[in-house]
Amino acid sequence: MAPNILLKLSAFLGAHSLNATGRDAYLIITLRSLRMFSAGIPSLILALFFSSLHFPDTRIGLFMTLTLLGDVLLSLLLTLVADRVGRRRVLLAGSVMMVLSGTAFALSENFWALLFAAVVGVISVTGADCGPFRAVEESVLSGLTDDKTRSDVLAWYVTATTMAGAVGSEVAGRVVQWVERSAGDERRAFHILFWGYAGFGVVGCVICLGLSGRCEVKGEKGREGNDRGRTGEEEEASRAGLRAKRKKASYISQISGQTRKIMIPLWILLAIDSLADGMTPYSLMNYYIEGKFHLSKSTLGDITSASQFLCAVSSIFAGPLSKHIGLINTMVFTHLPSSIASAFVPLPSSVGWTVAILLFRAALNSMDQAPRTAFIAAVVKDSERTGVMGITSMLRTLAMSVGPTVTGILAGNDRFWAAFLATGICRVCYDLGLWVLFVNVKVTKDEPKVNERDNMWDDEGLDGLLSDEDDESSIGKGKDSEDFGKCV
Repeated sequence: MAPNILLKLSAFLGAHSLNATGRDAYLIITLRSLRMFSAGIPSLILALFFSSLHFPDTRIGLFMTLTLLGDVLLSLLLTLVADRVGRRRVLLAGSVMMVLSGTAFALSENFWALLFAAVVGVISVTGADCGPFRAVEESVLSGLTDDKTRSDVLAWYVTATTMAGAVGSEVAGRVVQWVERSAGDERRAFHILFWGYAGFGVVGCVICLGLSGRCEVKGEKGREGNDRGRTGEEEEASRAGLRAKRKKASYISQISGQTRKIMIPLWILLAIDSLADGMTPYSLMNYYIEGKFHLSKSTLGDITSASQFLCAVSSIFAGPLSKHIGLINTMVFTHLPSSIASAFVPLPSSVGWTVAILLFRAALNSMDQAPRTAFIAAVVKDSERTGVMGITSMLRTLAMSVGPTVTGILAGNDRFWAAFLATGICRVCYDLGLWVLFVNVKVTKDEPKVNERDNMWDDEGLDGLLSDEDDESSIGKGKDSEDFGKCV
């Protein structure tokens, strides 16, 4: 009886999908979990490290800004060339850069040398993964899976890595305190921690070496399906055309007009959502709660850890839910209550109700991540997926970076509640816009793209949008040919 229950639970939570995907999926999830765990080291001690070096606050702020901008530009470049250069090579390069940047911070105390190392090594100044590697990893997982298993695998990817980030932040704080006491020298303690960061990069290199050729574009699942229904002569002609196109292709991923038609509205909505997230991140929420209720730092840390834990656990259920109600419905119906809760954070006068709203918000806040990635993977061509996900990540990071400035403007004269209200409004607009524009878009191969009343999509189904044949036949025919091959 018990084994049957466990099997049913495993099937419901999508563990069988993860297992069926194979070793590469486990390695990718382990790689990102390792990176998220180690991201807590620089985000926690970077400002303290610079303060110990007697850098002025203006330089510290400049370092944070330039590092973020450098990460964005590097991310865009690497994701656009990843499919041509090789996804495994890009991921391996990421781990090598972790080693080099960690070593630089452990050995050097020169501001400009550290800035260069932070940009090249994609050092996280926020604790989040702002580099290009998440986009590449999500593209790999999307290629390793199919329509039935993709949402489950991506849900486990979000769950495991969110949990790793939460644990990493907690462990980093404990380790900083322990090393500082043991070493007796604050600066030496920081250098030791950066050596640890470099060590995590070495482990990441080993993991990358274990990835197989299935992680590349040419090894992706389901490519055979693109050739179904064609005669031998047509298939050979198509392959010849593809070979000719590949010879002329740039190393920069090309984003076709059809893909831009669906992604531009989605990018605008995601930017609005990211702006809202940037207005009230955990750090500013903790600042507001501490000022209102005068809670201890340990209590604030417990609230943050509990929120991150709930984010991780709830993400497991995103995959099963999306199978029953669809990707867009899962994104909207789980995220909308969280969005509304964001606007009500300042309302309670007691700490208990405030924390309850924060935890409710956190419990539903991340359930849209895996369905969102699965949706993007389904509606863009395989050859465009990594580039599209990289652009998506870049736009979200830029929009999020503007958030704290907006909060500073809104929260003046003791009006911090306005920032939470604006956050809720922006997030609700994102949810409603997502549902209105994309609820009818189907991502299964057997269904039309949308009902007949919408002219945005063709009615040939997913294959009409994703197949390479359409690109071949559309070149030189009609308006789309003008857009084809132009990079966003």
